[in-house]
Amino acid sequence: MKKQKSPDTSADTRKPTQSSLWKKVVLTTLLGMGITMGSVYAQNFESQIPTVYHVYVDGEHIGTVDDQKLVKSYINEQVQKAEGKYEDLDLTIGEDVSYVPEKMFRPSFDNNGVMSSLDDELSIMVDATKLEVDGEAVGYTENQQEAEEAIKKLKAKYVPESILKKLEDPTYLKEKDLKNGDSTILDVKLSGKVSYSSQKVKPTKVLTTDELVDLLRKGTKQDKIHTVEKGEVLSEIASDYNLSTQDILELNDNLSENDVVSVGQEINVTDYQSYLDVIVVEEQKEESTIEFETEVKESDDMYKGEQNVKQEGHDGTKETQYKITKKNGEVVREEVLSETVTKESQKKIIIKGTKVIPSRGTGNFVWPTVGGVITSKQGWRWGSHHKGIDIAGVSDRTIKASDNGEVVEAGRDGGYGNKVVINHNNGYKTIYAHMSSIKVNVGQTVRKGQAIGVMGSTGHSTGTHLHFEVYKNGSLQNPLTYVGKK
Repeated sequence: MKKQKSPDTSADTRKPTQSSLWKKVVLTTLLGMGITMGSVYAQNFESQIPTVYHVYVDGEHIGTVDDQKLVKSYINEQVQKAEGKYEDLDLTIGEDVSYVPEKMFRPSFDNNGVMSSLDDELSIMVDATKLEVDGEAVGYTENQQEAEEAIKKLKAKYVPESILKKLEDPTYLKEKDLKNGDSTILDVKLSGKVSYSSQKVKPTKVLTTDELVDLLRKGTKQDKIHTVEKGEVLSEIASDYNLSTQDILELNDNLSENDVVSVGQEINVTDYQSYLDVIVVEEQKEESTIEFETEVKESDDMYKGEQNVKQEGHDGTKETQYKITKKNGEVVREEVLSETVTKESQKKIIIKGTKVIPSRGTGNFVWPTVGGVITSKQGWRWGSHHKGIDIAGVSDRTIKASDNGEVVEAGRDGGYGNKVVINHNNGYKTIYAHMSSIKVNVGQTVRKGQAIGVMGSTGHSTGTHLHFEVYKNGSLQNPLTYVGKK
């Protein structure tokens, strides 16, 4: 027979009575009401405590105000004031202004003191775009769009805008067939890396696009040493660097205005170095002339001083295609891509005599003119002695040396007019007078039959003719004894 378990009569297993439950509810409700009433009271009390605001500029405490709206209003007034001067710029303040509120039973603040401190601490700035070249700040514009526009304008100084736009099309340069005289731009680039970033700056630092273009082109002055070359003077050196002579003197204490510079001397100059160069690469095709060469060949079949043209020369032509690199509009490199000769040139060939003209005569004289007749012989005439013979009646007025010799006189001589005297260095001399012009010089060696002048009527002459005399060992001779009658 099984034992039955005794009923559990412990406190943990007893069921609560209804009255005990109600007691707990009432107690909990009363406690909750007390807490709520306390919180409401505390909130009402705290809301009546005054609040002050500690003002910080870039993290530094400058004072306390009882209303942060005072500071904000002051800042707005200062910005609006500046906007009247810089109407086109979006102005702001350059510093970070922050507020920390604090409740105080006995508030302490100094509104006027904070306003005065703001006068000293705050600066009017503009959110600008900084343009840098290879990491170096060059200038500021109102926004990046204006900075980019300045770069476009800089390029347009050297390349038409229409071409810049075409270069953006990748198909522009394909199948570009150049004709003579044509050129095409292959590439336009900058000498440095351009970058943009935002930065707060003073309004006075903001440039227009045109001002930025000028700054990029002009650059900044840099010290430079110039080494003097032959023929240079101070004024020319100064001009080459866009300086005055006075500028050069101020840069070089050891120089004065009247100094003569010497080759190799070093002179301090200042030269503007642009911030950014525009590099343009273009291809060009042109037709040019191939100038003919001249070849001189010597021949002992001709006398010295004589020459003739065996072959006339003429120029040729060629087509040349170049790749040209320009920096700021000036050519800095030229490369020949191809060259085609379209017409061959022909050289000129000259035969030059080398045969020595003997200065000693042969003793056998030739007739000194090209034909002609004797119009007056040697002897007494018109009351005076006629020393030679006169020859006239020619169509070719060339006067020729009667024999080899050396010219000892050539010029005007009173009644003889234009006269040439030849010493044949064998005891003989011949005289040629009344010439209209002379073709030889004193000291010149002439050969027999060589042209020495032109028949004329200078000096005491009654008409165009040659007066011809012959001397032997200083004694006058009858020319007809030597040249015969023609």
